Amino acid sequence: MSAARDSLTAPRAGDRVRVTEVFFSIQGEALASGWPSVFIRLTGCPLRCRYCDTAYAFSGGEWRSIAELVEDAGRYGTPYVCVTGGEPLAQPRCGALLTALCDAGFSVSLETSGALDIGAVDPRVSRIVDLKTPGSGECDRNVWGNVAQLTDRDAVKIVVCDRADYDWARAVLRERLAGVPCPVLLSPSYAELAPGTLADWILEDRLPVRLQVQLHKVLWGDTPGR
Repeated sequence: MSAARDSLTAPRAGDRVRVTEVFFSIQGEALASGWPSVFIRLTGCPLRCRYCDTAYAFSGGEWRSIAELVEDAGRYGTPYVCVTGGEPLAQPRCGALLTALCDAGFSVSLETSGALDIGAVDPRVSRIVDLKTPGSGECDRNVWGNVAQLTDRDAVKIVVCDRADYDWARAVLRERLAGVPCPVLLSPSYAELAPGTLADWILEDRLPVRLQVQLHKVLWGDTPGR
């Protein structure tokens, strides 16, 4: 494990997390798609997905107090706050941040890779669990025990790179996700799989999923901090 990843668990003041950026944008994915939202991007990730578009969050950032982040989120006039990464759950104090945001009255979502246990996350949080396909290069990191912990407040996201990934996702829907109480979202890998192609496959197989495109990239392209 790199020194950058080790530093995320270094002794620090108990109310701090390491943050890459805080920004205000349109939520482009999952259940709150389209809503003006505050994004708190935590630093660090144990995964290296082939299509990752936030590698700049793997290291660096700055230590900020949870109280300061809650105050910052209140400056934008929206109830929607998304804690993302990197992989936010890689930081031990992520749970405390999520709970503090919920206590402050925000509608909170968590974007997580699905490679870490989600069981300790505050039940008021909407957990967006991104299952990794073979095309991501990190398929073996999926924690399948997370599926049994999903509620109707959550969502499963699967980024599809190609037809092989789609076939994998179709099998996962049948074998592992049957009966989950939350939506399953299939998203084409940006600039790699045409959204229309994925839509055609979904319609042909009548899959019980929602097609998702990254709305923020439709609006602004591959701009960091959007």
